[in-house]
Amino acid sequence: MFAIASGGKGFTALAVVSLIADGVLSLDTTARSILGTDLPLIADDVTVEHLLAHTSGIGDYLDEEDEGLASTDYVLKYPVHRLAETAGFIPEVDGYPTKFPAGERFSYCNGGYIVLALIAERAADEGYHPLVQKRVIDPAGLSDTAFLRSDEPSARMALGYLYDEGLRTNLLNLPVRGNGDGGIYTTAADMHTLWHALFNGRIVPAEWAKTMTRPHNSAPDQGARYGLGFWLSQSGPAVKLVGSDAGVSFYSVHDPNTGATWTVLSNSTDGAWPVARLLSESLCD
Repeated sequence: MFAIASGGKGFTALAVVSLIADGVLSLDTTARSILGTDLPLIADDVTVEHLLAHTSGIGDYLDEEDEGLASTDYVLKYPVHRLAETAGFIPEVDGYPTKFPAGERFSYCNGGYIVLALIAERAADEGYHPLVQKRVIDPAGLSDTAFLRSDEPSARMALGYLYDEGLRTNLLNLPVRGNGDGGIYTTAADMHTLWHALFNGRIVPAEWAKTMTRPHNSAPDQGARYGLGFWLSQSGPAVKLVGSDAGVSFYSVHDPNTGATWTVLSNSTDGAWPVARLLSESLCD
């Protein structure tokens, strides 16, 4: 079972949209209506849809537009063992001023998906991890997908390594347990199952699956478009989940027209990219 970093954002998006389909939330629900006085720098007009589509404009605790930020840096403000539950992330993501007005443009935002996890668990009155288990993992039929703790390694858990040479793990670089913006563990077989469950309507209703995987904005710097929790190819039908972090690289693609799926997982920072590039070129994703 490999960690998939930001590939986990798709799981968060599915849990949130599942709540929307059940009438617990809506795309127009404002973050402020759920957060109360927490995270006061988030603007009053930021909605669930803005957060899902990365157009919220909120300041990010891991800002990927910062060119000086390397994936192997030690960037977290608080000790990683405190970052096991969503509430523990509140001080980590707090204090970052708004970058631009909500809806103005696309800007990939890790912190926005922590906020989504917080909104989901408060709206559902249930913890984020059991919520994803009940609303995504179980209905999809995933047998090898879970939010594992990095300080409790098991026989089937691939430890993440910062470099291809050497034995330094990513234990001190990442939250001890994944949350809304990524960190779930899975397998290639489970990713194959997930894609087909999504497009067969087993996780969210079919009309919502279509909404999540249609273009909501363009991300020209990434050579891609973005839906709600999912990357989309620039012009073709491919839907993607991508993850990159210290000791983690992950790329998974599904073509809803043909049903073809391919996934590359690595437990090193850059290990997946040569294989992913080769497959992208040969399969024209």
